[in-house]
Amino acid sequence: MATTLRRRAELPSDEVEFATLYAAVQQFYAHQMQLFDLQDAERWAGTFTEDAVFAVPTLEKPLHGRAALAASVRRNGVQQKRSGEQLRHWIGMLDVDPQPDGTLHTRAYALVYATPYGGESKVSRVCVLEDVLVRSRGKWRTRSRLVTRDDLLHDGLTGDVA
Repeated sequence: MATTLRRRAELPSDEVEFATLYAAVQQFYAHQMQLFDLQDAERWAGTFTEDAVFAVPTLEKPLHGRAALAASVRRNGVQQKRSGEQLRHWIGMLDVDPQPDGTLHTRAYALVYATPYGGESKVSRVCVLEDVLVRSRGKWRTRSRLVTRDDLLHDGLTGDVA
């Protein structure tokens, strides 16, 4: 199944400016994923806008807003404790596409590692994140996130499960 990458908006003319932006976005994701892995529900939800939309194929419908995001992290934390595994999320192959309106469209791979307590780590899931980031109160925040998983059949464009 072939997936075509988005057409890129014009990059900032200053390579240093883009490099600085890229590093800031990498730091944003590093911080966001560590909060998620620590199950710090409220602080993780705070990295999203108030009206954020989060769509992942394992949920019946997208989550809307910070309260729903935080509640989902708390539920996941309970399930994770029952499973006896520690999950870690690694984000890589990040593509940052600045838009004329000041938003950023990002696309990245996410590897989810599962480590049974006392056991060996393994890759549990391979995903693609497609986000829209906006500046809010001086910080980057996720306005929308679409997650697709390589192990689930989907149409390759919208993330819809076939």
